[in-house]
Amino acid sequence: MLDLALAGFMAGFLAIGFRRPFIWVLAYLYVDIVAPQKISYFLLASIPISLIVFVSAFGAWAMADDKKDSRFTVRQGMLLLLLIYCGCTTLGADFPVEAAEKFGWVWKAVVFAVFLPLTLRTRLRFEAAALIMVLSAASIIISGSIKTLVTGGGYGELKLLVNDNTGLYESSIISCVSIAIIPVIIWLRKHGTVFPEDWRSKLFAAALIFACLLIPVGTQARTGLLCIGVLALLSLRTVKRRFLYISLIALGVASAIPFLPESYTKRMDTIENHDTDQSASGRIAIWKWTWEYAKDHPLGGGFDSYRSNQIRFDTVDKKSDGTTTDIDSKTITDQGRAFHSSYFEMLGEQGWPGLITWLTIQFLGLWQMERLRSRWLKRTGPGEQWQAPLANALQQAQVIYLVGSFFVGIAYQPFILMLIAMQCGLWSYLKRIDARRFVPARQPLAPVALGKSSAAI
Repeated sequence: MLDLALAGFMAGFLAIGFRRPFIWVLAYLYVDIVAPQKISYFLLASIPISLIVFVSAFGAWAMADDKKDSRFTVRQGMLLLLLIYCGCTTLGADFPVEAAEKFGWVWKAVVFAVFLPLTLRTRLRFEAAALIMVLSAASIIISGSIKTLVTGGGYGELKLLVNDNTGLYESSIISCVSIAIIPVIIWLRKHGTVFPEDWRSKLFAAALIFACLLIPVGTQARTGLLCIGVLALLSLRTVKRRFLYISLIALGVASAIPFLPESYTKRMDTIENHDTDQSASGRIAIWKWTWEYAKDHPLGGGFDSYRSNQIRFDTVDKKSDGTTTDIDSKTITDQGRAFHSSYFEMLGEQGWPGLITWLTIQFLGLWQMERLRSRWLKRTGPGEQWQAPLANALQQAQVIYLVGSFFVGIAYQPFILMLIAMQCGLWSYLKRIDARRFVPARQPLAPVALGKSSAAI
């Protein structure tokens, strides 16, 4: 029954695209985020659904979509430049087979991120893309939050829609993304036009935000807790009653602590005392190794270059018994340990050129969203109230990602690249609107004496 339901849903989704080709772009967003082929047992799992929707989205835009307002931005060009550079490092990678395998999905994620802004030409399209991205991620988040409420979750124990450890199904990644989309959820609730602004949409938005906050608890990913803290700080910029907001946060935290699983609080303690946790100590060791590796390989070692590392680090086990504390230290030897950081992932795999290009793409997005926010914030004309809040939401989502990605290797995560694509599209769209707004209207030409009236000409 599950297979039939998934196949029927996808068939209906794609069928609508024959009437409205942009629907195929939305269908790819859904497929790339949820990966229904992983959930399916045989129907969708037996066909290349991702490739089919990918080709359909590009083909529909090329043949049927209006391209007069499509513009190519600097950041899209930089994404292509980064992709070309990744291709070059893949050819000379330390581990050619593994590098080629990773490049096989990275290029699709980057190419789609370059393509998506070209299709975002109207407010409705921006809203539709944001809505599909949020609801697709919500299908994973809601499942995980329900299991968290029932079982309490656990590090490496919370199973989402599938028993998989890639994409949004990895605990640290879903923890980061679930917090990053909260500003977008709030924007959709306040400025969305697809669903009526009534008690049902408000209740669903509030419940979804609560579910997003539960995911870091269920996964017990330390990244999620840091992202929640960043979101709380960023929200101070836009809330009207800051003292009341801070008071409510403090009250909420104090009320929630007694209900948190003991395993969760113990794991969060390792943020401060990283030497007591093997995972945290190992990350610091691999970052040191990557820094030294980049000195000998300034151009990077290609995808999965971490496989050549060999690291040693010390951990401390503290056991308290009354007034005495026993400290047991031991040395751990490991090899082939992943980067566990997007910044060191870029440095180790693509070297300094790749890291600088990636950072430029990120910080240029923050600057562009700030420009749009300040430019549109005080406009009060009809249809001019949604632009600044969307720029602010996308900026906040990116800041949360940049903080969370310091502890997770998600430099090429497709969902984050989609958010970057939304930023590129919004920057291009609003520049176009402003250009039309300030261009003086043309004066009508004087009639030309050709023996005919000007109306006939």
